[in-house]
Amino acid sequence: MATNTTSVTDLPPLPSYEVVVAPDLLSWLPDFYLSILAPTVAYWVVSIFFHIIDTLDLFPQYRLHTPAEIAQRNKASRYEVLRDVLFQQVIQAGMSFVLGMTDPPQYTGMEEYDVAVWATRVRVAQRALPALLGVLGINAASISKNMAVSHPLLAGVLAGGHYPFLTIELAGPDGISVPAFATWELLVAKAIYHVIIPAFQFFVAVTALDTWQYFLHRLMHQNKWLYTTFHSRHHRLYVPYAYGALYNHPFEGFLLDTLGAGLAYKIAFMTPRQGIAFWVMSSIKTVDDHCGYALPWDPLQHITSNNAAYHDIHHQSWGIKTNFAQPFFTFWDRLLGTMWHGDTSLKYERSRAKAQEFLEAEAKKASEKAQ
Repeated sequence: MATNTTSVTDLPPLPSYEVVVAPDLLSWLPDFYLSILAPTVAYWVVSIFFHIIDTLDLFPQYRLHTPAEIAQRNKASRYEVLRDVLFQQVIQAGMSFVLGMTDPPQYTGMEEYDVAVWATRVRVAQRALPALLGVLGINAASISKNMAVSHPLLAGVLAGGHYPFLTIELAGPDGISVPAFATWELLVAKAIYHVIIPAFQFFVAVTALDTWQYFLHRLMHQNKWLYTTFHSRHHRLYVPYAYGALYNHPFEGFLLDTLGAGLAYKIAFMTPRQGIAFWVMSSIKTVDDHCGYALPWDPLQHITSNNAAYHDIHHQSWGIKTNFAQPFFTFWDRLLGTMWHGDTSLKYERSRAKAQEFLEAEAKKASEKAQ
């Protein structure tokens, strides 16, 4: 147990704390193994969901491609796709294992102390307010004095974080009164600690992953050897479908997806549990981007413009040099001029018609041979 006090007497003392090893999210599965299994489970749950929709043809009006296109245009069999995806997920599990082994044990018990530290920073930051208002010609001290009775908290803020009426008695026989935090300071501190900092970490991780994948992905298309040797395998799926999202050459899959996600996790200084959420979210987003449907009720397709319809353009022969951004946002495509512009409806219609004609011709040939 640790007891902490502040050296400045007008600041509230920091609470004592005792750290213990954090319990697992699931009582029956250690977090270490959850980090290995969760992204793969999420990948297949979402993939199976879209596969059922695809197989039963539940929403034909939202298809980006017809079943005829899937049968005629794709150059990889379902078996080949499944085999390579499972191999890629073995590699991902290995990376999760390595990252898990390098992570320190996770502890709990310091949350109230950490919130109090941020509340102290909020209190200290208020000391600059009178000087800042003075630059604008506002006498903060005078206003604070006039509001001391009617609005004591606001007066305290204007006085530079001076709240003489906020005290609390310490536990013990002496019962010494010490300064206390205002409720609003604690609420701000909790928002910073529990919301703003984790949100910023996710923003950093997403930006890092998007940056890593954009430039490597674009390089794979600009370098003929890299494209022919590695990336061309992924583009054997001209008509993407959900569980083909990770259909890649093993080396490319490791470099582009697995290593990129691992680096983003480390760069953002995420906790293992944040990492689990980030990897699950990335897996679901990748599957959704390859699902082959523009579903109006799919939230992932509306949070950003980088969705299934956007990425599908990249899989077409006429759009292969555009829309490199993945898996979250499109800012690199926008900044570097690689975003597709123009109507695609006629191009998609021609592809559908051509695939249907091909299948009808093949069916006619088979019928004639049978006769």
